[in-house]
Amino acid sequence: MKKYILPVMAVLLLTSCNKIEEKIDQTVQKTTEAVQEKAQKAVEETVKKTVDESINSLTNSKDVQFNEVFPSSGTAIVTDAKGKKFTFPNGSGGYIFKYKADKATLIPFLESQPTTDESRSDKTVRKIDGQSIIDKISFIEKFLPENTIDTSIIQDIKNDKNIEYYKLKRFPNNSTIIYNPKNHVVLQYVEVDK
Repeated sequence: MKKYILPVMAVLLLTSCNKIEEKIDQTVQKTTEAVQEKAQKAVEETVKKTVDESINSLTNSKDVQFNEVFPSSGTAIVTDAKGKKFTFPNGSGGYIFKYKADKATLIPFLESQPTTDESRSDKTVRKIDGQSIIDKISFIEKFLPENTIDTSIIQDIKNDKNIEYYKLKRFPNNSTIIYNPKNHVVLQYVEVDK
């Protein structure tokens, strides 16, 4: 009988250890899932809060004229210009302009703008791939409340393969220029570097 007690005890002990190990694995898995879910919610809440603050800063923005940011020599370079000045929650400022302009006139004009630091400034406009801009717009668009901005402009940017994208830094202004050659409409985002 003693022969059987020791192997039975070993089997029971092994079975008990396996059940404990299963229970530990289940607990770890449930905890991991709960932590991941909480982290996902925290990230979504943070992004939503940041976007809401940004939208509030845009809705509390002030109208600004193109020539207030880009002083001209008196010639009419842009038409139908609309601009907004805003401040992001992190304190950095910027401008968004929508206007019509001829690219052949606009580009040299922007390149000739004065700078406070030539060593940190571009001499010429750089044509860039717009995919990163489209990706950012698509990401932000998910969090925008309805009727915040004109979505037809966003759809044009995302779908029209003829749209051209440019970058120009004339310190302290860092411009991203989206140009539609069909109708000569320009969207220009100007970030003010400090």
